[in-house]
Amino acid sequence: MNSMTVEQNGINAVPEAERRGRPGDLFWPWAGSNLSLFGVAFGVYVVGLGLGVVPAIITGTIGYVLSFLLVGLVAIGGTRSGVPTMALGRAPFGYQGNKLPAVFSYISNVGWEIVLVTLSAQSGAAILARLAPGIPATTATALCFAVAAVVVVAVGVYGHAMIMAVQRYLTYAFVVLTVVYMILMAPKLGGSLESTAGPGGWVGGVIFAMTLLGLGWVNCGADYSRYLPANSRPRSVALWTTLGGALPPMVLLVFGVLLAGGDPKLAEAAGGDPVGALAGALPTWFLLPYLLTAIGGFLAGAIMDIYSSGLSMLALGVPIRRHYAVLIDGVLMVLGGYYLLFVSDSFLGTFQAFLAIIGVVMAAWVAIFLVDMWLLRAGGRSYDERLLRPGAPPLNGAGLVSLVVASVVGLGLITSADPYIADVVGFLMSDELEKSTFGAANIGVVIALVLAGILYFLITTFMRRRRGA
Repeated sequence: MNSMTVEQNGINAVPEAERRGRPGDLFWPWAGSNLSLFGVAFGVYVVGLGLGVVPAIITGTIGYVLSFLLVGLVAIGGTRSGVPTMALGRAPFGYQGNKLPAVFSYISNVGWEIVLVTLSAQSGAAILARLAPGIPATTATALCFAVAAVVVVAVGVYGHAMIMAVQRYLTYAFVVLTVVYMILMAPKLGGSLESTAGPGGWVGGVIFAMTLLGLGWVNCGADYSRYLPANSRPRSVALWTTLGGALPPMVLLVFGVLLAGGDPKLAEAAGGDPVGALAGALPTWFLLPYLLTAIGGFLAGAIMDIYSSGLSMLALGVPIRRHYAVLIDGVLMVLGGYYLLFVSDSFLGTFQAFLAIIGVVMAAWVAIFLVDMWLLRAGGRSYDERLLRPGAPPLNGAGLVSLVVASVVGLGLITSADPYIADVVGFLMSDELEKSTFGAANIGVVIALVLAGILYFLITTFMRRRRGA
């Protein structure tokens, strides 16, 4: 498929004649989408759990790898079937029942599009203020916002082939610019950071790192692997997806941890505004490359989100072509970004807290999805016979019950700094647990993941035995 032609496939199985490439190609889209300088702030967040330099790096690395391994396993389903992620969800939830998780997936994707484009506009405006002090702040923000929105929508409309090409070249550029940036910032790094957390802090660090990275991408894993030949090695598909998603942000995580050890004040500022705070410590000559790095990192993630959100809309049953779905999502992204940038001064924090709730549901979803995929393989069946058929079973009670129960439990075990969100989550936590490392790490996300997988396996096994009887 030519990257300069608009992709025509929607949620249908990609024809074998159009499937090409190698598993190693999956490294580039996932690397590009996770090279945002916000990864530096993630390192600061992990240190904030009371972990020293070595424990923070170890726990962060483990969390990143484990969480993106889940994305890699989901990607195997795309290669086997040629179908995108949320259409594959019809197997464990039913043709109609799948609309429940698809709604959450759609909200998650569109929400993160809005957040990432908003952050890119704010970051660009902050750096332009130093490059061209005479430009009014509102004008600079509007200019950056317009450019960001146009780029994201245009690439999303062209689709898979364009995304794979753009993300590859963005990754090349980001790697070079990020290396230069880290060399310039090297004098501010240090390792003098003691650990105050006990063994529970290590577990909390792993959980927190998982929620920061891969668990936010599980509902997109198959969207980028479905164009690979069906005979691609599953291990290679999972490996390259995991490496692409986890390796680049690991470098940024280490940088953030070392920054906290060398310059705690700058690290604290970077935790709240990584792009603006870190730009203040750079020489003027590097501000323009830094601007491109900062904005490009956010846009790479937004491009992936807008493509997947369009596929989620189609999985909901909306009768529309894929590129028109992307245009609709683009309108929502622009409206949401405009509100965050020019109307509300405080809604961004609330919105991000709301997206944490979506994260709990998607963690439960991925566990059910992967258990179902494993049961399919154990039974020697294929996705092709269970999906996209009008006569397919409308509901799968095992999947829906497992999703709802695990999500409710998970929401009861997360916390939120936002007072409005805090009123509806954390209802299963004691005051002591809420103030602990586990509370800060939002352990409910991982609890939802584990519980959903166990429930779905037990219910499905019981129902099969009963039918066999």
